[in-house]
Amino acid sequence: MPALRLLLGDQLSPTISSLKDISHDDVILMAEVKQEATYVKHHKKKIAFLFSAMRHFSEQLKQQGYQVHYVRYDDPDNRGSLKAEVQRYLESNQFDQLIITEPGEYRLLNDMRSWEADLACSVTLLIDDRFIATHEEFEDWAEGRKQLTMEYWYRLMRKKTGLLMEANQPVGGKWNYDKDNRKPFSGDVSISGPMQFTPDAITQEVLKLVEETFPGHMGELEPFWFAVTASQAKRAFTHFVKTSLPHYGDYQDAMKAGEPFLFHSLISQYINCGLLDPREMCEQVEAAYYRGEAPLNAVEGFIRQIIGWREYIRGVYWSYMPDYVEKNALNAKRELPDFYWTGDTDMRCMSEVINTTKQHACSHHIQRLMVTGNFANLAGLDVQQVCEWYLAVYADAYEWVELPNTLGMALYGDGGIVGTKPYISSGAYINRMSDFCKGCRYDVKQRVGDDACPFTNLYWDYLIRHESYFKYNQRMAMAYRNLNRFEQSERDAIQDQARKFLAKL
Repeated sequence: MPALRLLLGDQLSPTISSLKDISHDDVILMAEVKQEATYVKHHKKKIAFLFSAMRHFSEQLKQQGYQVHYVRYDDPDNRGSLKAEVQRYLESNQFDQLIITEPGEYRLLNDMRSWEADLACSVTLLIDDRFIATHEEFEDWAEGRKQLTMEYWYRLMRKKTGLLMEANQPVGGKWNYDKDNRKPFSGDVSISGPMQFTPDAITQEVLKLVEETFPGHMGELEPFWFAVTASQAKRAFTHFVKTSLPHYGDYQDAMKAGEPFLFHSLISQYINCGLLDPREMCEQVEAAYYRGEAPLNAVEGFIRQIIGWREYIRGVYWSYMPDYVEKNALNAKRELPDFYWTGDTDMRCMSEVINTTKQHACSHHIQRLMVTGNFANLAGLDVQQVCEWYLAVYADAYEWVELPNTLGMALYGDGGIVGTKPYISSGAYINRMSDFCKGCRYDVKQRVGDDACPFTNLYWDYLIRHESYFKYNQRMAMAYRNLNRFEQSERDAIQDQARKFLAKL
């Protein structure tokens, strides 16, 4: 008897495990459902991107001769959840097996494990083999380690893939060129930006649907320029390799007003939904190095993000869920300010990054970590609310990748599983790596007073508030040596300033 194969919105890969060994008698079920579109208030552009990419992929499968049953969001019979749509299809079609590649979010996997009891067929959950490492490989590596240091995991992945390796040694003699990725942008290199695409008829139809159906969700739909097919995504990536990769390494941590992307690839939404293959991307970047078209610090930095950090974050997520989502090591519970949704704030750096997010459903990793994430950590914003915001507003966000990056890396909410210290800074770091502080209403050098930079004030307030927690952390030793130079009166003034600022949030 033929099988029913459920394909999710982030599984748009022809080689995915749920489509392997598929028969032309099998049916592929794809559905746009309310439960997945609204369990957080996803950015309008994120919803439009996924719906359009799903529709294009279903058409591709049909052209290849496969039977596809596609349920649109506005189908009057749409029951609103994946399970309910499977049940609806099974009511009028006979299948003895439902085949699914495991989802990327624990809540959905946990739900699917109970489906068989309610469905009139067996349910087979397959591993997602689009990743370099399996869950078991990460768990074996992590077992018995006091600290899950990403660098050592990354070296293991380099050896496994052979990327940038000569025998058993790294090309260039070093594993990591992170210290060569921290130049502020000088403005002397032209910026090409990501490749942009004109919406076709399918995408235009989706944009109309999203605008009408999700009016209360954050974000701007126009201009819509994302790739929505694998061929477009590959063109966008090739464009990055040719135009931006040569400068990506130097300016990976840089920020500039009016240039939200600089030399970043903006392809994470494509890889995370399955339009791009991570290993093929890394091989393409490696080939550019060997052809002399990109420097080692750029190529190594890119590959580290994909086979190192991305795989590491996935490993942390599945190893620590479901308890991980409840972690809040610093007891951060202040309400998320409205300006995270509106961008309406006098802090120019926050306004720049949030307004970029509103417009594009994208921002690069330093904007997320050292601006919006840094502020959330310094201000003690509620961990769950901040994580929900990150999950909602970015086109590349799925819980497996968003949660450890936000709760662990940006907020130190996991107490040091992901990072050995909190990633916090005063306004000085933002001033060094960007031009955001120029013309800002606040003075980046001032800790107290009406013009004091909130990042600078809250940085020192954070150190004072959490002194008992971090004073024995060796990576925080220099920060606390500097704090210890302050007179008690200065400490009091810093804390008083912080209290007044936070009360207004």
